[in-house]
Amino acid sequence: MKKLILASASPRRQELLKQIGLRFEVLFKPVDETLDKHLRPQDAVCELAYRKAREAADVVNEGIVIGADTVVVYNDIILGKPLDREDALNTLRTLNGSTHLVITGFCIIDTATSKFVKDSSTTEVVFRELTDKELLAYVDSGEPMDKAGSYGIQGLGSILVERINGCYFNVVGLPLTKVALALKDFGVEVLV
Repeated sequence: MKKLILASASPRRQELLKQIGLRFEVLFKPVDETLDKHLRPQDAVCELAYRKAREAADVVNEGIVIGADTVVVYNDIILGKPLDREDALNTLRTLNGSTHLVITGFCIIDTATSKFVKDSSTTEVVFRELTDKELLAYVDSGEPMDKAGSYGIQGLGSILVERINGCYFNVVGLPLTKVALALKDFGVEVLV
């Protein structure tokens, strides 16, 4: 099997790739995340995923590199990771009782051929109506602090979510089926 490199520091992405039996190395180098403000969120996450994958691909001799980026979008506005406790609480109050999108872009690069693919996946997430006391308790858990949109569906944040429409794993940070299918075109088979 070809050597796989994950260009992400996200423990959630690492867990997801392990979940489907892939062996990989982690090589994450920070990239400039400044983007044209007129980019659609789907294009923005694909561009950031490409930058992350390209940065790692430029320093390894061989292998298939996977980069990814996830954003939460509410009313066409990208909600990033919270700056502090108050920012997390304000974001959760905004999402409370409403629907938002989680978009993950990914890029796969073959370092030997420079062949690459960029794609994204979108999942609709509906929050239930939460009391302010519940939102404060969630923020006080510390879980929201390193997550886009200030919540993690795979942890305590799961009780914030009433339902989703689309790929659950996309909300966690990597649309596994799309990534596995894309990896096939690079000679990496998951189910063989």
